[in-house]
Amino acid sequence: MKFDTKDMKWIHEPKAYEITKDRIVIQTDPFTDFWQRTYYGFQNDNAPALLYETGEPYFSFTVRTDFESRCRFDQCGIAVYEDSDNWCKASVEYENEHFQRLGSVVTNLGYSDWATTDISAEIKTVCYRLSRRESDFCIEYSMDGQTYHQMRIFHLFRGTEKIHFGIYACSPEDSSFQATFTKMELTDCKWPAHK
Repeated sequence: MKFDTKDMKWIHEPKAYEITKDRIVIQTDPFTDFWQRTYYGFQNDNAPALLYETGEPYFSFTVRTDFESRCRFDQCGIAVYEDSDNWCKASVEYENEHFQRLGSVVTNLGYSDWATTDISAEIKTVCYRLSRRESDFCIEYSMDGQTYHQMRIFHLFRGTEKIHFGIYACSPEDSSFQATFTKMELTDCKWPAHK
């Protein structure tokens, strides 16, 4: 399937970034994040995301992320973003020098959830695969870019017809780091139909 970084568009364009045919680098701005209401009570909707629009109901998108996060909550990964109340993201979120959280957030109708598993703070590269089957989605991760493991399956109420998906990076606290995205590929859906 055709995929060109030139066709991607920003929401909340960051101050510093670099885009080439094969690589995107984002320098995060402080106090940026995506989150809606649940538990913490606050609403944040200012993280930079570079998104591609498609009406294709069945596809998979893969990307490799390399990151030098070092402050609490620093994160980068993939996202589907329809509006401030309807989106999802998957990333590694830095916690401390011992561990980080490999996790995902799904936000439907203005309320976010958060599903995580702890991984070593020494990990600085993770690959993701986002697959779409109409309004249902599957997020997978890989440490080597070859073998993928399921993170979650979910539904987006606003995930019909055209959607916007791609990459994001943010620093919810007073910090900044560099996130690099490579090996981006849009293919036929690699998430098989349930039998």
